[in-house]
Amino acid sequence: MLNALIFDVDGTLADTESVHLAAFNHAFDTEGLGWHWDTALYTRLLEISGGKERMLHHWRSLQPDLTELGGGAVQATIDRLHELKTAHYEAAVRAGAVELRPGVLALMNEARAQGLQLAIATTTSPVNIAALLRNAIGADWRSHFLAIGDASSSPVKKPHPQVYLQVLADMGLPASQCLAFEDSANGLRSATAAGLRTIITPNSFTAHHDFSGALRVVPDLGGVGLAQLRQWHARG
Repeated sequence: MLNALIFDVDGTLADTESVHLAAFNHAFDTEGLGWHWDTALYTRLLEISGGKERMLHHWRSLQPDLTELGGGAVQATIDRLHELKTAHYEAAVRAGAVELRPGVLALMNEARAQGLQLAIATTTSPVNIAALLRNAIGADWRSHFLAIGDASSSPVKKPHPQVYLQVLADMGLPASQCLAFEDSANGLRSATAAGLRTIITPNSFTAHHDFSGALRVVPDLGGVGLAQLRQWHARG
């Protein structure tokens, strides 16, 4: 029986990555680092889950001998960049730069109307989730979700299954009664490692990923309703 739908955020609920990319570059410019990520580079960097981890990986690729100094200067710089990036991203979302992908809100509403639970399992930060869903759903967006797993509650990033295992525990449901929704190979690996059947909706940043093991790969959730999901879930 299908009792819950668990959604990733960035790239799955909304095509956010181009806005995140612009926010990263804004932070780099603000700090005068001389870094600039183009779309091709950012697409490769998305294989690293987590914004802070992504920036540190890039820094080390430019400076292989990078080591943390006394007082934590490297981490302090990464933290400052992430704060600048997050503030810019939030402002862009509030200004309407991001909308939910086709079919997402309709599926959520149908699920809630039929008594299914909703949850979020993401490696992004709580403020990014709030910015997106407050704008898309409304001030009461939290009441739509039984459980929310994010970078603050599950620090071990995807493809590790920590965030999905946490969300399943918080919901009190077995993986067999849930479906996960992802857009990337790391997300798919995370969800399947937690025992979840997974629907993939790729985007321009992840279309080249290997989605072997997904329950279904569809362009988006437009036209995908609960009846279809129940059939896919039952067939396993």
